[in-house]
This record gives sequence, C-alpha cells and structure tokens, in this order.
Amino acid sequence: MPPFSDASLYTLTKRLYSAVELFLGGLLLMALGKSLPLLIADPANGWIAAGLYTCISFLVITFWPYGSLGWANRVTLLRAVLVSLMAGALAANAFVAAIWQWLALAVIALLLDGVDGWIARRTKSHTMFGARFDMELDALLILLLCAGLLRLESLGLWVLLIGGMRYLFVAAGWWVSWLSKPLFESFRRKAICVWQVVALLLALTPLTSHLMSSLLAISALLSLLYSFGFDVWWLYRQAKRV
Repeated sequence: MPPFSDASLYTLTKRLYSAVELFLGGLLLMALGKSLPLLIADPANGWIAAGLYTCISFLVITFWPYGSLGWANRVTLLRAVLVSLMAGALAANAFVAAIWQWLALAVIALLLDGVDGWIARRTKSHTMFGARFDMELDALLILLLCAGLLRLESLGLWVLLIGGMRYLFVAAGWWVSWLSKPLFESFRRKAICVWQVVALLLALTPLTSHLMSSLLAISALLSLLYSFGFDVWWLYRQAKRV
C-alpha cells in the first residue's frame, strides 16, 4: 500500500483536531444527561441522544476538513448537544414529566442561535458550512418542538407540517430543479422562523390552554405557508425569465 502523501496526512491531522472537539462535545452530552435524570430517565433516552449526536458529529467531520472548528462552530456544536438531549427526552415521553427543563433546553438553544452568528461576524469567520450547520439545527429543533406538541396537546399530525415543511421543500428541489435555486436574503423569512419557534414554545408551556396552543400552532403553520408560498412563487418567476 502506498504511503500517505503529505496532503493526505495534513488533512487527516486536521480532521483529528475536529474529532477531539467533537469528542469533548460528546463528554458534555454525557455530563448534561447525568445532570438531567428526569429527561434522560431511561437507557433509550440516552441512546437516542447519543445516536443523534454521533450522526451530527459524523456529518461535521465529513464536511469540515479544516481542523479546529472555531468559536462560532463550537457554539453551534453546543446547540447540537442541547438538541440531541431534547431528541433523547422524546423517547417514552420522558420530557412530559420534565417539560420545563425540556423547554429550557430549547430556549437556550434558541438564544445561542444568535450568539454563533454574532461571533462569526465579529471574528470574520463566517463560512458556508457554519451557516448550513446552524440552519439544519434550527430545522431539527423546530421539528422536535412539533413532535413534543403533538404528544402533549394531541393536535393531530398536521402539526408536524410546521417542522416538516422545510424538509418537504428541500425534497421537492430534488425533483424540480428551479426550486433548488438560491433565494434572496429576506427579513420576512427570518422573522417568521423566529415566530414559529416562539409560537411552539408558548404552545408547549403547561400554562397555555389547549385552545390557545391550537391557535398558536395554526398561526405558525399559516405564516410558514405564506413564507414558503412566496418563495416558491418567486423562484417560479425567476425560472420563467431564463
């Protein structure tokens, strides 16, 4: 077998740096899981949390060959740890008995969403990978909140459309090429994304009535339908001009 080239060895060394940081994130996941016994109440909760974090780590080390993650991506990795714990707590409905802790993890993950972007701008370390990493965690967080709301309020499977709409949009782009074209920057899109998370968090609190939870979820769904509908219309218009 031929020896590694200098370039291959250099890339491998950089990936080892990334692997060490991801391993430290895994240790943090274990420590937080131990400190939240109501959320990680069963081995299944821990295995699901660890499995999701492992998948995220595999994707990071695959698409980030540059060594040290940098502070912005480290904050996003912390968000990945919190989201993994939330996913684990869904097993056997463990989150129901510790709903405030579960929502606290969601709120912290949401607040950190602004921190990683701020760090990237201040340190001039913004990357396509970091933006995609951040965006995918946002989408996963919203889907987990939808799954929690489905269990707590029994609103019907339609509530999963709130978290699943973005995935459906991406999947549609595989079949309809113009749907996968880049979109323009939009404050409307960002504002609706924030609102859907806030609406889901409010709908999930034990202080919110079933009727209000339903109205909040419907408002999130309708605002998303409007936002995605506008983007699809704009992409269609752009495709027709070509």
